Amino acid sequence: MLRPLSILLFLCSTAYSFQAPAPTAIPSEEQGLEQEPALKIQPKKKEVKAKPKAKPKAKPAKKPKAKSSLLPAKQLENIRLQIYLDQQKFGPGVLDGKVGTYTKMAIEAYNMKMGRELSDWESVKRDAEKEVTHVFAMATVPSVAKKFINAELPTNDKREAQSKEKQMSYRSMAEFMAERYHTTEDILIALNGSKKVRNLGVRSAIRVPNVAPFLIESLANGRSFKSDDDLSRRWVVIDTKKLQLRIFEARFERIKPKPDDAAPKAMIVEEDYKPWDESKAKMIAAFPITPGKPQFIHYGAWKIKNAIEFPSWRYDKSLLETGVRSKNGLSIPAGPNNPVGVLWLGLTKSGIGIHGTNSPRTIGRARSSGCIRMANWDVVHIPTLVRPGATVIIK
Repeated sequence: MLRPLSILLFLCSTAYSFQAPAPTAIPSEEQGLEQEPALKIQPKKKEVKAKPKAKPKAKPAKKPKAKSSLLPAKQLENIRLQIYLDQQKFGPGVLDGKVGTYTKMAIEAYNMKMGRELSDWESVKRDAEKEVTHVFAMATVPSVAKKFINAELPTNDKREAQSKEKQMSYRSMAEFMAERYHTTEDILIALNGSKKVRNLGVRSAIRVPNVAPFLIESLANGRSFKSDDDLSRRWVVIDTKKLQLRIFEARFERIKPKPDDAAPKAMIVEEDYKPWDESKAKMIAAFPITPGKPQFIHYGAWKIKNAIEFPSWRYDKSLLETGVRSKNGLSIPAGPNNPVGVLWLGLTKSGIGIHGTNSPRTIGRARSSGCIRMANWDVVHIPTLVRPGATVIIK
């Protein structure tokens, strides 16, 4: 009797294998055949009791849930706030969730623009919660990144070797992605894990701050910007005490005519006007900066003379240390790791300019040799806000 039953079971399972890939389809169709084995399995299930074993599994499940928050709740909310300010062109510095001097200054400047009390943090937080619904996003490493990576780029203590390079590239994909999303490699590691960040390749997907990326590939070697009727009338204030660059709309007040003036002029020219003071002017953007060393700062009113993407840089040890130019300079090629970054805005004061940096973490923390340094993702906004001919007041 056992042999025919075995043959019958084999034949049934063979027949049903064409209709359903899973063997579990058999009991639903041939209950008579599976009834007995099912009864034999039933006691085993009761002995195993899967439910009690499932309880210890629920505890480890809480760990991934905790990891899904990625960072402490307070730090997450701070990054949300920083992202909002960054996108409003009131730069808080690197997006790291640490509310320091530059985030506070960005909030004050933004509140000034909005006509609020400078210390009104709650209104800015509400704005951020409304606009930044997702703090992080998934981003892939673009194929263009390969053009900007050189793991063998000489260090800054080897300027002569750097001068022989074709480009001052990023040293890693992690550095590329950190600057692209206005943050640090440490934050990328906190969000994705060290192993993943250290082994990034083209098309790798990682979690990043949900901010508009800095597209270095959109810049062109040596491209310059011309003056503009509207943008060149705006003015810039560089506050070397607050370490902030502020841009104001072109609002002017009429200078009162002298008593001995002749008949009114038929045409009003720019010389007839002067900028309002900051308390009356409309601020449109603000960014953190690093000014030059005190002995090299040139206070006063200047004009933006030129604006150039991907500038090269002349390394002159004498100029950096004493402020006196020598004949023994080295030409350091353009690129994101060039000390002047990806954009140069020269002022009418010779040798002084506003520019990017190869070290965004040090903005506001390490003095430059005379110029005004900004993060690359901030400085690229400047030609969209002001152009050559605009007044720059350094105070």
